[in-house]
Amino acid sequence: MSNPIPYLVLLTAMYVAGMIGLNIPLTSQLFQWLTPFNLLASLGILLYFQKQWNRPFIIFCVIAFLTGYFVELAGVKTGMIFGQYQYETTLGFKVFDVPLMIGVNWLLLIYCVGSSLTSLAQPVYIKVILGALIMMLLDILVEPVAIRLNMWSWTTAVPPLQNYIAWFIVSAFLLTLFNVLKFRKDNPIALWLLILQIGFFGIQNFIY
Repeated sequence: MSNPIPYLVLLTAMYVAGMIGLNIPLTSQLFQWLTPFNLLASLGILLYFQKQWNRPFIIFCVIAFLTGYFVELAGVKTGMIFGQYQYETTLGFKVFDVPLMIGVNWLLLIYCVGSSLTSLAQPVYIKVILGALIMMLLDILVEPVAIRLNMWSWTTAVPPLQNYIAWFIVSAFLLTLFNVLKFRKDNPIALWLLILQIGFFGIQNFIY
């Protein structure tokens, strides 16, 4: 396994550059366009440091990606899961009005949260509840920034409460899957990447 430190430095540089570039009018459009590549690069580095590529891990990745995508598809088409919203252009290529990157985002976040909590000496249900709460709180940070960066938009002035409840429920399902499937869950990149995500969206909220 490679030394993770250069990759941690690279990820940090990517997120700092994005934070700066998105807030400079001259470069903001370029960095919005680069958002899908940032997500793919982050997931690629995270998966590079996965220590056990067995069948359960692959099953987890596939289900997390597909669940993330299809629950968002159902949400967009019906408005019954998260509320009335639509995806804009920043997350890139869409299939049936939902960007494929949203499945990548769900996989990335669930993996980071699940791996970051794996060393806790607690029952699985505690890890699932705590992880789902972290996911819900992260979404609270993400929403204002995502709207401003043209990732998605709501028909209401602010995201409805059901959005955060749905995030908790979907996250709890995927974190249960993460914890019960038998594969190595420790990853030297996961916690730092989660901190970068929280820091990125937290600082963006502070700026605006």
